[in-house]
Amino acid sequence: MNAADARRAATEAGIGESMHRLAEELYPICRSITGDGLRQTLRRVGEEVPLEIREIPTGTRVFDWTIPREWNISDAYVADASGRRVIDFRSSNLHVVNYSVPVHTRVTLEELRSRLTAVPERPDWIPYRTSYYREDWGFCLSQAALDRLEDGEYEVCIDSTLTDGSLSYGEVFLPGETQDEVLISTHACHPSLCNDNLSGVAVATFLARTIASLPRRLSYRFVFVPGTIGAIAWLHANQATVSRIKHGLVLACVGDPGRVTYKRSRKGDAEIDRAVAHVLRESGDDYELLDFSPLGYDERQYGSPGFDLPVGCFMRTPPGRFPEYHTSADDLDLVTAGSLADSLGKLLATLSVVDGNGVYVNLNPLCEPQLGRRALLRAAGGRKEARASEEALLWVLNLSDSRHTLLDIAERSGLEFGSIRAAADTLIEHDLLQAAE
Repeated sequence: MNAADARRAATEAGIGESMHRLAEELYPICRSITGDGLRQTLRRVGEEVPLEIREIPTGTRVFDWTIPREWNISDAYVADASGRRVIDFRSSNLHVVNYSVPVHTRVTLEELRSRLTAVPERPDWIPYRTSYYREDWGFCLSQAALDRLEDGEYEVCIDSTLTDGSLSYGEVFLPGETQDEVLISTHACHPSLCNDNLSGVAVATFLARTIASLPRRLSYRFVFVPGTIGAIAWLHANQATVSRIKHGLVLACVGDPGRVTYKRSRKGDAEIDRAVAHVLRESGDDYELLDFSPLGYDERQYGSPGFDLPVGCFMRTPPGRFPEYHTSADDLDLVTAGSLADSLGKLLATLSVVDGNGVYVNLNPLCEPQLGRRALLRAAGGRKEARASEEALLWVLNLSDSRHTLLDIAERSGLEFGSIRAAADTLIEHDLLQAAE
């Protein structure tokens, strides 16, 4: 996969709108860390890419964790004395605390209040809350709706099930010329939250679909997992082969209009960290680089000390930094087609760097070869392009000594990686360069 292929793929007409439409399709589904909503989402992704759905039974030990019982829900409401639903799961699946146990009872308003969560500073937004590993129940609603509740008795119903079942995750494997792998991971467990969930699902899906159509040196593995427990379960199931992962990215919150933010891997200076930084620097757009911390998304699982995989987190506005985070305002209006397309483009550019990187040896190391005699100083694009092409050739020749990678050369020269890769290809064609053994 080279930079030119990546650029063409990223600028495919309407690709941002296609990703937004996929998010729109998935938006109404009530997902969780287990259950039919998660499977329905994975099946839809599987219509776009060759995804295999894997199941891990309830009760399975995965390191220090245990796969929980499977949760499904069909309806939930709080109704007043007249039977009117004042909180209704059918109008928003965020109204129910995710993983709530089944309940059907009558309570007073005073009793009910202890089960209700709102966000006073955002009176029209419904918060998102969960109870994955503690059997409980509750409802979420806007502060405005909470303020309208009157004294009296209320009927409470949560028509859910917690049964022995399984945890589902999806996996796409795209073999390359080598067994060395790039891992792309995104969480697929949140209900109707568009940036913090569906943007990552949509971009990962189209990233996989695009890479599947391109020649590639590395192998690529995409995993669509429920947050935390899903990544832990995947790592547990793949302990014997994770050593093949040479580069990795967690995708989250990649659809809002904010600048791209990249959180480095635990290693801090892994090749993927440098590749992302190079692409963002060359883009000319504003961006932010963050150091690793054991907080956030599943990069903290892949980067746990027993694995220490080179996996960073690619985001736009990080979680908690946009006010809509984990509320009903994280909707389809927050995510834009342009931001999705921009994220996809920068990811493809990053992967073209790691896929095209390598160490080479100058076959004519005693002074520079005569490039003019080989017609290597001519460039169709004009003087500026000719000068940049010549610089790239000379930098690659000078630093190809079995110690410097092409990314090293791009960073030291200040030239864009694609130019360095193209120069290396040209020199290989003219028998002036070969891959180091």
